[in-house]
Formats: sequence, structure tokens, C-alpha cells
Amino acid sequence: MGQTFVQKILGRAAGKVVKTGEIVFVEPDLVLTHDNSSAIIGKFESTKPGGKVKYPDRIVIVLDHVTPAATSKHAAGHSRVRKFVAEQGIQKFFDVGCGICHQVLPEQHLALPGGIVVGSDSHTCTYGAFNTFATGIDRTEAAGLWITGRTWFRVPETIEINLEGYLQKGVSAKDLILTIIGKLGSDGANYKAVEFHGSSVGGLLIHERMTIANMGIEMGAKIAVFPADRVTQNFLFGEELCKDAVWSDSDAEFCQVHSFDLDKIVPVVARPHTVDNVCAVSELPETRVDQVFLGTCTNGRVEDLKSALEVMKGRKVVPSVRMLVGPASRDEYVKALQQGIIEEFVKAGAVVLPPGCGPCLGAHQGALAPGEVCLSTANRNFKGRMGEKDAFIYLGSPETAAATAITGVITDPREV
Repeated sequence: MGQTFVQKILGRAAGKVVKTGEIVFVEPDLVLTHDNSSAIIGKFESTKPGGKVKYPDRIVIVLDHVTPAATSKHAAGHSRVRKFVAEQGIQKFFDVGCGICHQVLPEQHLALPGGIVVGSDSHTCTYGAFNTFATGIDRTEAAGLWITGRTWFRVPETIEINLEGYLQKGVSAKDLILTIIGKLGSDGANYKAVEFHGSSVGGLLIHERMTIANMGIEMGAKIAVFPADRVTQNFLFGEELCKDAVWSDSDAEFCQVHSFDLDKIVPVVARPHTVDNVCAVSELPETRVDQVFLGTCTNGRVEDLKSALEVMKGRKVVPSVRMLVGPASRDEYVKALQQGIIEEFVKAGAVVLPPGCGPCLGAHQGALAPGEVCLSTANRNFKGRMGEKDAFIYLGSPETAAATAITGVITDPREV
């Protein structure tokens, strides 16, 4: 019997052949943390006072969640992180304004095929778009990794998802992954590895793969991963950085197999307050919104912003709606500036935010009031997610966000 992606990559790191369900100890290539590094530093210093991290070159810290600092408490946390970075000699530090960690790492070519990346953020699974074993960890585990450089995994079972056909005009990778989550459920892949196969995979570009992998955790997946192919090589400027890529054997054993026909995917939304509460936009009763948020690590890339503008076609945001646009990183912001995208959004009446997580987690920028409704391109719509437990968040694609912004109601982008 052949091996799955996760068996191969964890086996290589552990130095032995591994089986599903086995506990293995490995040293990740990178340990990512963000604003929560301040709390992790506290755990580290209480465990190892005055000590040094084991592998400073394997630590990546990105300040992105509340940037610029919204309060003096946030500012103090950022200051503590900067001091720690200097004391520990950590070179892979990205300060306020660089962007969201899950965009910055790929831009810096830090998430690579065949690598292992863990991060104190649940959407670390984004890097599966690059054939990386990437998964979230908690703060205590991050502190332990700073000290020891080592952690353990139970080798997960693997789900195969086959993708065939082509996405139609007005339909995006966000609609695809929401449809998958709607079918499998928010716990349908709990502690499973999810592999994407099929003839359509080669036609999905990097930004689309990132959207899909990013939301793997929303169906409970330990990792969500794509093969390394020409698309990966083009992003990484050649084959050299893909030399460690791995993929499942043709006779690997999967615990589940699901197939999706991309031709049949339609614009969908996830209704409050769970990501698997999915329906077609066309089936949704008229739903007025107060805010539209286009951005985040799920859909804040320049391709997403362009897709939204193609739907808007020069039309303005209706007066009853606040439209917020958040480029995922400084690099994406610059590209959007150079292409005139930022100017178009501003002229349309949108508010453009600095690169960062912004309203997604509800800590600052774009928080909702009680009873308000938001159409967001983010990855979660839990009660209280955008700062108000009595608000309502619908998740959708950049195209649906754009159509909603110019109509004031959640709208199928194919209808405008």
C-alpha cells in the first residue's frame, strides 16, 4: 500500500516510515507567531528566565492582527515583541504594515513545498497551497517550540477531494470551498489531512489555492494541501524551491473520497453563525447589509480586488453601505496602487484600510454595531467575530461582496 502526503512528509521528518494514527516527534522548519507573541513571550520567560530560543532562524513573527496599535495595551504588546526579537537575534521579523502573516510568508518564500510550518494561528493551513504541511498550534505549544524546537503529531487519516470541470464567470474559489464545507460540515474533516486532486487542480492559480487551503480548518482539517506543479513553480520562480515537494502515491489509502464538478458551483454564502450554514445566493431572501468587507488572508490579494471591481463596473457603493477594502499585505497594496485599483475603490466610495487583519477578528477597524449585517470575504462568521455578538456576518466571495456593495442587499454577482 502506498503512502499519503502526510505520511511521507512526517515520516521524512521523523526519519522512519510512519503509519496513520502513530505519534511522531519532529522539528518544524518554521514556527510562526503574530501579535500573540507578546503572550507567548510571557510563557517562554516564565519557563526559561533569561534563556535563549533554540532555533532563532526558525522563528517567524509578524505583527498583523491589531495594526497600527489600537490602544496603549496593544502598543505595549508590540513593543515587548520588538524588544524580544532584538534580544533573541530573530531575523524573520515583520513589523506593523508588512501585512497579514499568511500573505507575508508566501511572499517571502518561507512556506515551501515539502516543508513543515506550524503557527499560533488556526489559518496557518493556508500554506498547504504550496505543498507545505502547515497547521495551527496554541500559544503554550509555540512557547515550547521556542524552547525545544520539537513537537509531536498524530499522523492523521487523509481525505481525497477530486475537482473536475471549470469555474464559471462570476464564480470563484471562495464559492468552491464554501460549497465543500457546506457538504462536509464544520467537523467533517476533524483532524484529517485533506488533499486536493483532479484535472481542475492545475487550472487553479496560487491565489485561488490559498483561498481554498486557508479555509481547510473551517471543516476541521489538520492540513489542506495541493500538489506542487507548474503553478507552484511559477510562483516560486522555478524548480529549485520545489525540490523537496512530495505527493501521495497512486495506491495511497484514503478514509474518504469526495468529488466536485466545478461547472456546477454557483455563488454561495455562509449564513450566520457557522461557516457550514451554506446556501446559494439566489436562494437567500432579500438581505440588506450595513457593511461589506473585502480583504483578509482569505481574499485580500490583488486578484480578489480586481475581481470585485470587474463586478462593480465603475458603479458606486450605495449610501446605506460602508465598504471596507483591506489589501492582505504591503506588496499587494503596492500592486493595487500601481494598477489603479485603490483609486477606483476610493472613487467608488470605499474605505481602504492599511495591510493587516483589520475588521476580521473584531479587535479594531470596522467593528459592527448590535443588529448590523455584514457581507465579508473573511473565513469565519461566528457570533461576535467582528466585535459584536448581536451582529450578523455572511461570508461570500469578492464578486458577491462587490455586487452587494453596489445594491445594498446580498446579491448574486451574475445578476448585476
